[in-house]
Amino acid sequence: MKLRFALLFALFTTISAQQVKSPLTPERHEYLLHNFRTESGTVLPEVHLVYGTYGHLNAAGDNAILLPSHYMATLRGYEWLMKTPQYPAGALDPEALFLVTSELFGNGRSSSPSNTPEPFHGPRFPVLTIRDNVNAVHLMLTEELHIRHLKAVIGFSMGAQQAFQWAVSYPGYMDRIVATSGTARTYGHGIVRLEGQIAAITADETFAGGDYKAPPIKGLEAFAVVWTGWLYSQEWWRQELWRQTSKPDMTLDQFIDQRRHNFIPGADANDLILQMHTWESNNVGNTPTFGGDERAALASIKVPVLYMPSATDLYFPVTDARYESQYIQHVTLLPIPSLWGHPAGAGASPADKDFLNTSIAAFLAGKTLHGEAVGPAVTSRH
Repeated sequence: MKLRFALLFALFTTISAQQVKSPLTPERHEYLLHNFRTESGTVLPEVHLVYGTYGHLNAAGDNAILLPSHYMATLRGYEWLMKTPQYPAGALDPEALFLVTSELFGNGRSSSPSNTPEPFHGPRFPVLTIRDNVNAVHLMLTEELHIRHLKAVIGFSMGAQQAFQWAVSYPGYMDRIVATSGTARTYGHGIVRLEGQIAAITADETFAGGDYKAPPIKGLEAFAVVWTGWLYSQEWWRQELWRQTSKPDMTLDQFIDQRRHNFIPGADANDLILQMHTWESNNVGNTPTFGGDERAALASIKVPVLYMPSATDLYFPVTDARYESQYIQHVTLLPIPSLWGHPAGAGASPADKDFLNTSIAAFLAGKTLHGEAVGPAVTSRH
């Protein structure tokens, strides 16, 4: 089982072999919520939230950090940030901190279309928003773990979406947030991309509107290839950086074929689609009282923010991060200088990993980081 999860993360974020061999062993937990009301108004009689913990909560209860998961990830998705004998430069020391890693609804382990009984099984499972996920985790932290305050929320990708939402929904609950390769709102281009990937799955006749009798293999393979094309930067492909994590004699065709057949092993089609809908619906501006205005929501953030977009991310372009940073009061905008596209925000290359850990460690310690200059907020969208 451990090998399966390590393989999944390696395939999705191209983490290094050193990370896959991490000696870290989290404790797995499951929190049960009854009559959970979603933002859409649907009431789910029972939902399960899977989460992991590393280390121990100290007597003062002030050493907890939340690490919310990204797309289809498990509770082991942040070991690239953790200090180990093999990587002593890790920003987060499980010996000194209490690290909580939550799993998004829809990943196949927390409540998902694939594991929820009727009348909410499969395509009838409601879309759960980033706020739904954040609210459920807040209940888990306060009611089950009795954590009244967090040192930080640190998130990559959809985890970054959650970090921003935490700072808006629960502004005094944490000391600071870190967002890597992710934005506070999904803008039009990101929605079009996600809809294209959903269409790749649903175009398979076997999908049958989500009530498939067997996995829609052709659709899942098409989804994997489309996703792979967006995952890395154009320059990454031109320089053939895929060779750095492949067998010496592997060809480009073989690399693409490997991704086609082994992108997210065992993932259910409805689960994949559910999390894409969660992703594309994200907007901190839809938090009650902000009327859909992400600018007002961002301006409400009180805690320091370390905003680390990947300089070459095609999912969350650095220009979106620059736009949002204008409205955040206490922001350090520090792009990751990488050709690895989206996965740079999860330490895809050794250089990315070192840059992230060094920067995040300094930020958590209250040191000054010299990021990009942030321009004045604009009042018009045009």
